Amino acid sequence: MADSPFSEFDTPHSDPFSEFSGDAPDVREESAASAAPAPVYTADDEVENDTSVTKCPACGANMVYDSERGKLYCEHCETEVEVRSRTSEEQAFERLLAKNNEWGEETHVFRCENCGAQEILSRGEIAKKCPFCGTTNIVQTDELPGLKPNAVVPFSVSKEDAMGRVRHWARRKWYAPRMFRKSATPENVSGVYMPAFSFDTSANAWYSGMLGKYYYRTRRVNGKVVQERYLKTFPIRGAYAMSFDDILIQASGKIEQKSLNALQPFDTNQSKEYRREYLSGYTAGQYEKDGLACWEDARGVIQAQLKSAILARYQYDTVISFQMDFQCRNTTYKYLLLPVYVGHCSWKTKLYHFFVSGHNGKVTGKAPVSPVKVGLLVLLGIAVVVGLGFLFVWLNGGGLS
Repeated sequence: MADSPFSEFDTPHSDPFSEFSGDAPDVREESAASAAPAPVYTADDEVENDTSVTKCPACGANMVYDSERGKLYCEHCETEVEVRSRTSEEQAFERLLAKNNEWGEETHVFRCENCGAQEILSRGEIAKKCPFCGTTNIVQTDELPGLKPNAVVPFSVSKEDAMGRVRHWARRKWYAPRMFRKSATPENVSGVYMPAFSFDTSANAWYSGMLGKYYYRTRRVNGKVVQERYLKTFPIRGAYAMSFDDILIQASGKIEQKSLNALQPFDTNQSKEYRREYLSGYTAGQYEKDGLACWEDARGVIQAQLKSAILARYQYDTVISFQMDFQCRNTTYKYLLLPVYVGHCSWKTKLYHFFVSGHNGKVTGKAPVSPVKVGLLVLLGIAVVVGLGFLFVWLNGGGLS
């Protein structure tokens, strides 16, 4: 029999993912929106807005989701409309294997010919400019958007607020050139829903290993008192259980996991059930890692946290060896859209990209580095090391005549 794609151990008596080993059930889902009509193209091959976007009930204009109001808002007549959405629910892991929960009927995909980024927009909306590189060389593709998200963390930080936070972030970049810190201006800032998967699970671990603790003996060598270090080893073995809530793994190729971690938390436990109205005025990034690939990354996080928690139970100085096996049970997931503002600051013809959480306003990104400041820091470090060396020699009698 072929191994289950979720098997963790080679031994037949241990199958940590036995709850997933059967055939995927026939999971059915009602569409959040009825099938939209085919897009209408202009002479310039752009897609015209049609009735699949949310229309203002008062004047008929297209509405956008307003991050500050938390409602759909008409910029023409200032009408506000509530988005009726419940708190999102965890999905059974088997749903990742289902083939009938896609959202191709209500969205379409645009690809940037310059950097390759792919964005998902509601039917009838047009991608004018790439949020990642700023180019206008955007084309519609025939690719299906893939798995439909079941949860969204709506934007709650305005674009103006995000830009102000970027300027404050730039001023705090001490290694950046002074003029960049003073005059950095965010450019081409766009609100993008980044795809991510979060996982809840319970893990049982079995471990063994050898730890060591240092101890010292004092003795006299050539008339001087010295300390000699020795290592005492002791074995460890046992079982450990741990629960994990909302391990968040990015699914986009346009933001690194490190950057996503810097923007947390997103309060995914209070995320909303996905509705297409949340995308009005924004775009959604196309995921490049599917749910199963993200689960493998999540398992790496689980393994690291289990190891850290287990070792924290002991008093030791060094790890000589450590082995661990673990099983996960009752695993659930959410496929989330996370609110992120994407943009860049220009400096000497080069673009430095940044990300701003549309939920809490945290900023992360890259800034230019001043060679002069780095050089001064290196010289200061050398001076400190030399000074400490002279102090050590003096305290040990080298400075006495």
